[in-house]
Amino acid sequence: MPGSKGLSSPTQDSGGQSPTPPDTALAAHTLWADLRALLPSTREGLLLDFGEAVESSVLLLLQQAADLLYEEGTDSATCLGLAEIILDYSWEKLNIGTWRDVDKAWRRVYAYGCLFKVLCVCRAGGAVPEAVRTCDLGLLMGASILDNVLAKVIGVLRPHLPKRPAAGDAKEPLPKRTRTGPAEVPAIKTPERVLRLHCPSLEHFRDNFLLPQKPVILEEVVDHWPCMKKWSIEYIHQVAGSRTVPVEVGSRYTDEEWSQTLMSVDDFISHYIENQDHTGYLAQHQLFEQIPELKQDIGIPDYCCLGKGEEDDITVNAWFGPAGTVSPLHQDPQQNFLVQVMGRKYVRLYSPAETEKLYPHEGHLLHNTSQVDVEEPDLVRFPRFETAAFQACILNPGQVLFIPVQYWHYVRALDTSFSISFWWS
Repeated sequence: MPGSKGLSSPTQDSGGQSPTPPDTALAAHTLWADLRALLPSTREGLLLDFGEAVESSVLLLLQQAADLLYEEGTDSATCLGLAEIILDYSWEKLNIGTWRDVDKAWRRVYAYGCLFKVLCVCRAGGAVPEAVRTCDLGLLMGASILDNVLAKVIGVLRPHLPKRPAAGDAKEPLPKRTRTGPAEVPAIKTPERVLRLHCPSLEHFRDNFLLPQKPVILEEVVDHWPCMKKWSIEYIHQVAGSRTVPVEVGSRYTDEEWSQTLMSVDDFISHYIENQDHTGYLAQHQLFEQIPELKQDIGIPDYCCLGKGEEDDITVNAWFGPAGTVSPLHQDPQQNFLVQVMGRKYVRLYSPAETEKLYPHEGHLLHNTSQVDVEEPDLVRFPRFETAAFQACILNPGQVLFIPVQYWHYVRALDTSFSISFWWS
């Protein structure tokens, strides 16, 4: 368009850095061209409109950073400095008060700050792993901008990431830590076992399990999903190793020392999976929205069509961790299909009718979680728990457990495990 500003090339500004080798400069130029193709052709297309929630001074910083990106011969370091200021300020806004009270406008500001930082880093020929991590932070903490451009940027960056070393060249493993807590496979009495069915019809499932709200294990309904044959620790390393994810640290989320941290999938596998340290758990994370390559390997259970919502209303979460990870006895506000992909899990289920015997926490934050340690209960404090009726199962790879809404469930991984939950209404 005549008179419009186009994005400047990485070869037009060195940002004060020494000249780069021809091959490196060519790679940087190619990467920049691919990134530029994802963005609006003009600066006005960035749609930097955030309403009254965002101060005019922050909007000015965003506009200045955008102008530098779309101008010829500008200083990458100056643009990067503006992006860092935007990120620092918006990060403070994201971490004041509770997450549900954060204005979405600030999440969009943070996402734009991440986008601008990545563009500045890549235009100057900077480190691609740093750029990928920045995109992931934008996807995790920000809101979607420009038709989910940060996910598309990662797709462009992935081929430029350093290759993982071959298995024989891997660094020395961390020393093994001793797992605590029960490790044996619990014995399950016949009357307590969850019923197993082979591919029931939609009508049979609806009439006999969904409507009466009864748990059931469905077999051979996800065997055709690519994840059932493709997924392994090495495959996850290859596809997602460089990606940043939230990891729960602690034996269980009810413990006082429990916390969350951000780390790469590679580091998570090294520290917790290979080390068999059950205090690390990639739990209840929408990993498949973050990493489309993994989403291509799964489907949606056919029985979800019996719900009232659309497919986009289904919440899909990943649960990935070593043997010994525990989800305390709790209940969820939606129907749940728990699909086991790798490893085995011990699951115990209690009907909502047993709630008074399960001693839920009194506070609002944990009102859906029992105070009882299911496998090592304190029957002096919680005497009624001993009489609570339950069902149990060992969930094996390829099996799908239907957990009705509000049904209490306790889960412990018996092996290194990858599960996928589908919450639907």
